[in-house]
Amino acid sequence: MSVKVKICGITNVTDAVTAATAGADLIGLMFYERSPRHVSMSMAADIARTLPPAVLKVGVFVNPDAGLVWRAIQECNLTLLQFHGEESPDFCAQFGVRSMKAFRIQNSASLRALPDYATEAYLLDAYSPAAHGGTGAQFNWELAVSAKQHGKPIFLAGGLTPENVAAAVRQVRPFGVDVSSGVESAPGKKDPAKVQAFIQNAHRQKC
Repeated sequence: MSVKVKICGITNVTDAVTAATAGADLIGLMFYERSPRHVSMSMAADIARTLPPAVLKVGVFVNPDAGLVWRAIQECNLTLLQFHGEESPDFCAQFGVRSMKAFRIQNSASLRALPDYATEAYLLDAYSPAAHGGTGAQFNWELAVSAKQHGKPIFLAGGLTPENVAAAVRQVRPFGVDVSSGVESAPGKKDPAKVQAFIQNAHRQKC
């Protein structure tokens, strides 16, 4: 089975269509207002309507109000929720939609909270004291290998690029990979050539 590819931080319809056409399995829509990749609810809904049914529409949230999540589910027909802040296990479980919890990995201690969350998957990203993701920083992938012992699908994020994603998949054998800044020409603007190369290089590897 090929690794699943999530292109995150999509901010416009053109980039969404480019990613879907290139073979992306998931598209990430950022509802965190402090992110340079933040997308309005109306734009997110427009993007969601352009995507083929097979592409999962992922709403990315950082310590959101529950009302925002419910609204995004309804207006954007989200098929997966990604919680990237300090949300509690109970908060993540209340929406009746598949979800994954993101963890910012600094060291092995960062993995201790994983079993507390009954989400369908875990996303492992690089730790940064200044941001909740999208930094382009990389962490020790051996920690991602260790995280697989918990039995949940693992999405690997943090510092992935078209040049290193194949090596990441070979080493970690994750369920999926997640990229944002690694395929951009500017924050929030995807580079079509990088998107295509990333997806091709990831899909060539078996997980």
